[in-house]
Amino acid sequence: MTVPSLEIAVLVKAYAAGDLTPEAVLDAVYNRIAEIGERPVWITLVPRAEAKRQLAAAKARAAAGEVLPLLGIPFAVKDNIDVAGLPTTAGCPDFAFVPERSATVVERLVAAGAILIGKTNLDQFATGLVGTRSPYGICSSVFDARYVSGGSSAGSGVAVAAGLVSFALGTDTAGSGRVPAAFNSIVGLKPTKGAISTHGVLPACRTQDAVSIFAGTSGDALAVLRVAAGFDAEDPYSRRLPAEAVAPGAWPQGFRFGVPAEGLEFFGDTAAAALFEAAAARLEALGGTRVTIDFAPFRDAARLLYSGPWVAERLAAIRDFAASKPEAIHPVVRGIILGADKLGAVDAFEGIYELARLTRLAEAEWAKMDVLLLPTTGTIYTIEDLLADPVRLNSNLGAYTNFVNLMDLSATAVPAGFRDTGLPFGVSLIGPAFADGALATLADRFHRDQGLAIGATGHLPSGLPLAAASSTETTQDTVQIAVVGGHLAGQPLNHQLTRRGARLCRSTRTAAGYRLFNLTGMVPQRPGLVRDEAGLGGIEVEVWELSTAGFGSFVAEIPPPLTIGTVTLADGSSVKGFLCETFAVAAAEEITSLGGWRSWLALGARVEHVPAR
Repeated sequence: MTVPSLEIAVLVKAYAAGDLTPEAVLDAVYNRIAEIGERPVWITLVPRAEAKRQLAAAKARAAAGEVLPLLGIPFAVKDNIDVAGLPTTAGCPDFAFVPERSATVVERLVAAGAILIGKTNLDQFATGLVGTRSPYGICSSVFDARYVSGGSSAGSGVAVAAGLVSFALGTDTAGSGRVPAAFNSIVGLKPTKGAISTHGVLPACRTQDAVSIFAGTSGDALAVLRVAAGFDAEDPYSRRLPAEAVAPGAWPQGFRFGVPAEGLEFFGDTAAAALFEAAAARLEALGGTRVTIDFAPFRDAARLLYSGPWVAERLAAIRDFAASKPEAIHPVVRGIILGADKLGAVDAFEGIYELARLTRLAEAEWAKMDVLLLPTTGTIYTIEDLLADPVRLNSNLGAYTNFVNLMDLSATAVPAGFRDTGLPFGVSLIGPAFADGALATLADRFHRDQGLAIGATGHLPSGLPLAAASSTETTQDTVQIAVVGGHLAGQPLNHQLTRRGARLCRSTRTAAGYRLFNLTGMVPQRPGLVRDEAGLGGIEVEVWELSTAGFGSFVAEIPPPLTIGTVTLADGSSVKGFLCETFAVAAAEEITSLGGWRSWLALGARVEHVPAR
């Protein structure tokens, strides 16, 4: 039997119809691995018989009534993630140990019926974006063996792109879960930090690490995320997610995607530059509006990752081993990690302060856009060139990935076409924390629009496209809400709506009987709308629609003195909307006459104070 499409949606449908059995799929996978060889993709392969035992146990649980959403789906795990009874090497044989317990994320996937095939190769200690820093062999792009696979999650990316597994876990601190996706024409979902537990994952930079997901489609990646994500009290960096974070999200017509006004560097790769421009044009064709942003804060934050306290974090993860067996560490990795010895506490705090400053500057750019579009990398290198200049070229590959975790952002890397040489190119869609589902939905539309096969498998995505339930029509399970300030499109808090799949229905104004004030002491700055029969009204609002579940969690984030009440619109209709308690405007500046918050912002707050009544 030839290897079928391993797209999760396809296998689930085929299993249910009886067109395929999980046993046959496992045999096809193991036959394919035997044909091409274990190295360099795999460090430890689960024996075929053991995989069949996993499957039998999962099927028995399903027969007993358990719901197993990933029953019979083959997957792989990067070898810095623990699997009970299998060595964790982190790409370093002398470091290897055998854990008694699997990482939380592996436990969750196995509990859902997924079948582990093995542990994959990586840049040693997850330090690198290239896939060349491993004693277990150098991985290469599935499209040209002369070129790097990307790393550090090299084996995981290649395993999916070669059709050996349906999905694979990587880790992503600086781009390790996105760069291999770009170099192998698959999807790399880098979730919000803390969305997936890192308990049982060997740290690279503990405060910045995220477990990532490689898959053939965004729909598959999001399906895995829904299983893998969840709060874990054993992980001090685990976070509680709103349900909307892992749900498909709606993107209204005219959504704004940011591209750098200048300074994009493709390192002489003119084909990549042309493909990026084509990607921007494709987003416009899908209904997006291109806006230009200042990329400098993001660029400067990216440069901090290997020049500040986060290098010291890499040393902290393996300090005892590095001190006792420095010769066992790959020379390039050793130079990077042991170089942190010269950093002190003052250096650490200075780096943290600088990141905070840059993140604040980036807020002004986020006010202009709903999503950031970037090349995943500016170019791709041959293995030969990379080995000759390993540090500089690796740094080039992180130019558009290194800042994402530092700034607490979410991202999905998605294929964006091929150069004339046959080498793939990819872009990344980047958004705020907890925008994972919304980004996956947009990435899915972008991916399918191109008609690209999954990696080198030759199989086109054939599962149903991702779509938010409320993206096309209003139903009784949705709520409309009028926003007046920080949640308007383009304002700093708008992501609280978009990450919940909210869609913009219309822009309008309030009826008479409302007054608008500039509140003080709130971060970010925002206005207060007060009901007053004598008020002029006519204040600009946007009406957004979101699910009832999304509305409930949205309201829970609203701080006093703001509240949700009923707002009457200019056409006489009423919707839920933002109001402000009257005590909070007793000494506030009234800006009603300007007609709305955007008008006040445009004036730069240079209006005469109108005493509150």
